[in-house]
Amino acid sequence: MSTANGTNLFPHLWKSVLLTGVLSVVLGVMMLAWPGPTLVVAAIFFGAYLLVTGISQIFHAFTLHISGGGRALLFISGAASLVLAVLAIRHIGDAILLLAIWIGIGFVFRGVATAAAAISDHDTPARGWEILIGIVTLIAGVILLAYPFSSLTTLLYVTGFWLIFVGVMEIIASFGIKKTGNQVRTVISDAIRAGR
Repeated sequence: MSTANGTNLFPHLWKSVLLTGVLSVVLGVMMLAWPGPTLVVAAIFFGAYLLVTGISQIFHAFTLHISGGGRALLFISGAASLVLAVLAIRHIGDAILLLAIWIGIGFVFRGVATAAAAISDHDTPARGWEILIGIVTLIAGVILLAYPFSSLTTLLYVTGFWLIFVGVMEIIASFGIKKTGNQVRTVISDAIRAGR
């Protein structure tokens, strides 16, 4: 029964990772193309991005078969993303600079959660990519927190490049997850047919 449930999780998991990756790339490209005029729009999109990733991570914290530590980190990361989403949406005008700090914290939590979950679970699909995404996200968060950017344009450029990189990595990882899910379904189907 748990094998079937795990197999049914793959279609949702790869789509969730793909959606997050596409949102990251789109937001990153927008930030690089129009840094000045889209500052407020970027804050709104950050809120939407954090909302989607927060919901996704909380959902996966309860549905993935991972260690307790990985589950706790995914939940904390998802909850932090949801809090950041609310802050981004409610205080767009006054909190853009503060949002930079919150984005950095969110990236650190997300990077640690993603890398720790992939490291602790040897059966994670596209495990190497997930570890790399976690490390890159963690580094992006540390960079955002380490430098109190004197220019919001600099923040937009740096974050835009990081979002594109992380988004591309997530898109690649999503297709790895999809491929692994198809292979698992094929093996299970073959085993069921052989058992008859």
